[in-house]
Amino acid sequence: MMISGIVAEFNPFHNGHKYLLEQACGLKIVIMSGNWLQRGEPAIIDKWVRADMALGNGADIVVEMPVFSSVQSADFFAKYAIEILAELGCQQLVFGTDADAIDYDKLREIYSKNAPAMQDFLKMLPQTLSYPQKTQKMWQKFAAVTFAGDTPNHILGLAYTKAAAEFSLKMRPIKRLGAGFHDDSLCEFASATAIREHVGVDLSAVMPNFASFQTAPKVQWSDYFSLLKYRILSADLTDIFQMNEELAARLKSAILTASDFDTLVAQVATKRYTKARVKRLLVYTLLNVGKSQTFELNPPHILGFSKVGQEHLKNVDVVTRIGKAYKDRLTLRADAIYRLGNSEIPEQNYGRRPIITQTLPINE
Repeated sequence: MMISGIVAEFNPFHNGHKYLLEQACGLKIVIMSGNWLQRGEPAIIDKWVRADMALGNGADIVVEMPVFSSVQSADFFAKYAIEILAELGCQQLVFGTDADAIDYDKLREIYSKNAPAMQDFLKMLPQTLSYPQKTQKMWQKFAAVTFAGDTPNHILGLAYTKAAAEFSLKMRPIKRLGAGFHDDSLCEFASATAIREHVGVDLSAVMPNFASFQTAPKVQWSDYFSLLKYRILSADLTDIFQMNEELAARLKSAILTASDFDTLVAQVATKRYTKARVKRLLVYTLLNVGKSQTFELNPPHILGFSKVGQEHLKNVDVVTRIGKAYKDRLTLRADAIYRLGNSEIPEQNYGRRPIITQTLPINE
């Protein structure tokens, strides 16, 4: 049986995500960001509610991506996620893309043969270019193809390609349907951005399990701004992961006048330091992620599974219940801080058991 892997955030789960799961075949393993996300944001609803939505719409296993790997630039986010999926036995990566005619398996082979030269080429490009711009130029040179656009799905698709080369995963891109990533209009396949912009209205037509979303405690960056302000004013920011002296100085200055989170990000970001990078740094600051923090491949934390998924997990080293011996202390701290954003958010780890759902028919 084919084992398909999907990297996701489900922030929140919508019709497009359901469609992606339907296109995957065989056993479907989702590695999902926990309560802090790749572009430096808190998840609008907690990881358990989002995992339950995925399991109810076709996922066989939902495994949590540790916070240190989930809040990363595209390359590291992809590398760590696919490393975990490979350990779980995945054979192909199923992912959404905005591109129509990219042969990702061919790109994977090109990168596998030319990785050192391609990385050297990246280092030679002007520092005035953002990293996504450099990456596209690298692919244009070595793959002899011109890429258009820099949407998050497109950037991640190229990052997945490099990561998959190391672990020999096949690539199965699924063309995104409906609205664009940042489109805030509502339609059948509305984006997660649009859904977050329309909280409070009836969204049952654009997302499965709307009732679960509607009743779940919600958060946004504004719920943590006072805590973040305290951290910036009191901490030695140069001790924070990926922080340099320039960014530390910009943050220390901007926080004195910024009235809200978006204003702070806008004042600190530049062409060189994108808003996404600044927001990730702010997550590291809030969570007190130190410079020496590294990624460790520990047995993954399982949030839920179907009956078929449960059978597969019998042969894999995983964590189904968190106790004192759990090694990922950063994720535990991050979840405790996440709960400070809304007093109604339940305990996220201790005493929680995996969600078990009924098996859906498997498409081989």
